[in-house]
Amino acid sequence: MEMEKRLTLELRNKKPAEVKELVLDNCRSDDGKIVGLSSDFENLEFLSMINVNLLSVSNLPKLHKLRKLELSDNRISGGLEVLAERTPNLTHLNLSGNKIKDINTLEPLKKLPNLHSLDLFNCEVTMLINYRESMFALLPQLTYLDGFDADDQEAPDSDPEADGDGLDDEYDENGEGEEEDDDEEDELDEEVIDDEEEDEDDLEGEEEEDGVDDEEEEDEEDEDDDEDLPQGEKRKRDLEDEGEEDPEDEEDEEDD
Repeated sequence: MEMEKRLTLELRNKKPAEVKELVLDNCRSDDGKIVGLSSDFENLEFLSMINVNLLSVSNLPKLHKLRKLELSDNRISGGLEVLAERTPNLTHLNLSGNKIKDINTLEPLKKLPNLHSLDLFNCEVTMLINYRESMFALLPQLTYLDGFDADDQEAPDSDPEADGDGLDDEYDENGEGEEEDDDEEDELDEEVIDDEEEDEDDLEGEEEEDGVDDEEEEDEEDEDDDEDLPQGEKRKRDLEDEGEEDPEDEEDEEDD
């Protein structure tokens, strides 16, 4: 997508003066220059143009409130005096992955009094002998160069999740980080098993009660049937249940 179209898309029907952050990463710039951006973005504080094939920042408009400028992975090799003229209040500048070869190219940054963080990763200039010492001498206002200060202390605003430090610290604080999680899972599994056993016991108890109730109902039905029988038949049936024969039946057999 072309830079100008991307810019229109990012506005989302807002006025340029209402925008404080603008990201134009990975779009295409015409002839390696900034297109579509104007001084109407007067309240812009953060601007990112990563990997847009920039050769120059000569078309950068005046953005006096701009604090952070991301220009990494382009082909910029010089012309940085424009930054001092048009973005005088810059505090963070990322030029990583550009074509900057020598320290003299960075000299115009001396005119940025508020600049305290500069990134030049993957630029040829970083391969020079005494690179860091020379840069801190050139830019005394600088606090962090490539994420570290002059004493090799890391910048405090670096993302702990990006390098895994946050995760390691959490593990160390817990001592047994993953093991504690496993113990908690085991406890949960035991609780689930106990609950299932209780449910099974409840079901068995209900089934036994149902069985007793069914037997009682059958006995009651038998008793009701017995009450409806004539006296003689009832007595005969009782004897049959007890395994005895009716005396009258015995007499009939003897007569025969």
